[in-house]
Amino acid sequence: MKYIFLLTIYFVSSLVFAQANKAKEKDIEVVLGIDKVEKLNFTPSGKGIQIGNESVLTYELLPQKREMTFKGLKSGKTSVIIRDTVGDIKARYLVKVTSNSLSKTVSELKEFLGDIEGLDIGVKGGVVFIGGELVVPHDYGKIAVVLERYPDVLRLVELSPMTQRAIAKKMQEEIQRNNMRNVTVRVVNKQYWLEGSVASASQEKLAIEISKAYLPDGIESLYQQAKGSRFVKGREPISSFISVETQEQKKPIPKIVKVITQFVELTKDYGKIFGFSWSPTLGADGGAIQFGKAADGGLTTNSTGTLSGTISNLMPKLASAKNAGYAREIQSGMILVKNGQKATINKDTETPYDVGQGEFTKGDKAQSGFDLQVKPSIIEDEQIELAVGLGVGIVTGFTTDKKPVITKNKLSTTVIVKSKESAVIGGIVIKQNKISYDKDPPGGSTDGVEGGQFLFSFIRSRSYLSSKTQHVVFVTPEIVASASAGTEEIKKKFRKRRNL
Repeated sequence: MKYIFLLTIYFVSSLVFAQANKAKEKDIEVVLGIDKVEKLNFTPSGKGIQIGNESVLTYELLPQKREMTFKGLKSGKTSVIIRDTVGDIKARYLVKVTSNSLSKTVSELKEFLGDIEGLDIGVKGGVVFIGGELVVPHDYGKIAVVLERYPDVLRLVELSPMTQRAIAKKMQEEIQRNNMRNVTVRVVNKQYWLEGSVASASQEKLAIEISKAYLPDGIESLYQQAKGSRFVKGREPISSFISVETQEQKKPIPKIVKVITQFVELTKDYGKIFGFSWSPTLGADGGAIQFGKAADGGLTTNSTGTLSGTISNLMPKLASAKNAGYAREIQSGMILVKNGQKATINKDTETPYDVGQGEFTKGDKAQSGFDLQVKPSIIEDEQIELAVGLGVGIVTGFTTDKKPVITKNKLSTTVIVKSKESAVIGGIVIKQNKISYDKDPPGGSTDGVEGGQFLFSFIRSRSYLSSKTQHVVFVTPEIVASASAGTEEIKKKFRKRRNL
């Protein structure tokens, strides 16, 4: 009896369980482009949805609200099974997806544009619409091209707030990159507000033009689309609140130019002499014979002393000599000057000498030195135009009365030289050749003994003198950051000298 009772309970439980899991199948029709919402009397499980043909139908599930939305993908039929959170089948549907002219349009649009993020395509109020907030602005170009084939589709597309903020950031970065650091851009009520200050009206205009360049072409807010114009008065996409604060432009600090000028003088000379001299001399104590004419026309003679004496310089003399010399003198000057300004540097040397003799002697001075006038003008690419005036005086010798001989050289010119490069701006070459024959006694004087007389004098000589003098002027300009540039190098030189 006990076994029969247990068997009866098991049979009844199985029957109740079978009835509980048996759900009526419901037929529903879904039109393409028109979503179908079904209310459920149980809490569905997100993993308990089974669709027979997923290419025909898709769905959206809201378990908290016990709602399920069917979305048709293409015409056809499929079954749908819904389970609760326990896993029991609570609902069965046989879904038929049909199409009409509107649903066909929706299907085609989804085929073209279904991959665009943030885009919603459907039918509402008997009208096909495309709406949503685009994340990628360039996607609107694709939408515009496709919708040219569907002029009756309602456009409700806007940029997402996140994308608008990203565009505003790009606008601001580009504006500040163009030396408008005080200008900022932010989004207010779907508008781009330009705020801050600039130095001129032209800068404000440039900031607005830069912002317009970053606007996605053709995407307006719904307000602007309703007005039919992108730039509606008071509601333009870009609003400028930039204040123009005109400031006197600070003059740039003039650059400093260092000019180094060097005057180089090279002197070479060469002399050669060869000669033959024979000048015997009879001493003063020798005899003398005189020949004369008498009053009657005859010849008379007269002699005094004896015909004897000393003959000097009886043997011929040969003389040969060579001499050569080389000298180089360098004078240099360096000066720092502002770009476009004239500078002068002068260095004088006084050489004293005596004028007159005895009690009438007085002192005097000869001046030699270096006088530089320069005006640098920076052109471009570190090219410098130099207007140079230079005068140099050098002691080149002395007169017989020991007065200094000053040789002076002057030049004035304008040249273009690159910074830190040297140029020759002037030069003078003086060349002399001198040849003398039988002019100077070779080997010294030919004078005889005191009171004596030359028996005869025979001189043959040739002297050759060659001299060459070159004067060359070098100039080296350099653009420096400030007048203190280069002082460290000078300090090092002084430290080296002090340690010697």
